Amino acid sequence: MRILLAEDDLELASRLQPLLEQAGYVVNHVSDGREAEELGQIEELQAAIVDLGLPGLDGLSVIERWRGNGRDFPVLVLTARGRWHDKLAGFDAGADDYLTKPFQADELILRLRALIRRSRGHASAQLSCGPLQLEINAGRFLLEGQPLSLSPQEFRLLSYFIHHPGSVVGRERLGEQVFDGGHDPDSNALDVLLGRLRRKLGVEMIQTVRGQGWRLVAPA
Repeated sequence: MRILLAEDDLELASRLQPLLEQAGYVVNHVSDGREAEELGQIEELQAAIVDLGLPGLDGLSVIERWRGNGRDFPVLVLTARGRWHDKLAGFDAGADDYLTKPFQADELILRLRALIRRSRGHASAQLSCGPLQLEINAGRFLLEGQPLSLSPQEFRLLSYFIHHPGSVVGRERLGEQVFDGGHDPDSNALDVLLGRLRRKLGVEMIQTVRGQGWRLVAPA
């Protein structure tokens, strides 16, 4: 389940991102409003967490542009502005919920889950590829009906694959998704991660396409 975290307070973002990943989300973090606006237009997101005071393009403008282009994923606003007319401006721009700083991380996760659940319309929304299922609102993978035990990085990698079933994904793109842009393409960290996933899923589900990358497929 992919979400966008648009927050320019890097200390706060560094605390939130691992907590969100532990809760089962694949997190794209950006600290600039223009980058947030662009990612929201092109990525398949289940939700976004947006700080109103972003540099480059403020959070209200980011949300307004998303809504103007038909992007309807739920948006949770983070801000230090607690006055009612500031909240009203956020809702008018298209936000779905509002959390004033400082806040408890547990409350953010609970509100995020509620927004995604309401946007999906039911609790059993899922993605499937053969015997593999991602229960979106529960934030867990099942293989032949049994829960899979995955590390946060394994979860991020498998989530990206199941959102793009059958598509060949290259090393650089996977590294960006799994390691949040901090992956050294010359390291073997991604190969180790893929090897662990193959042992858990069965080698036939993650195929190597020589010279291009990998893809997730249902077993024949």
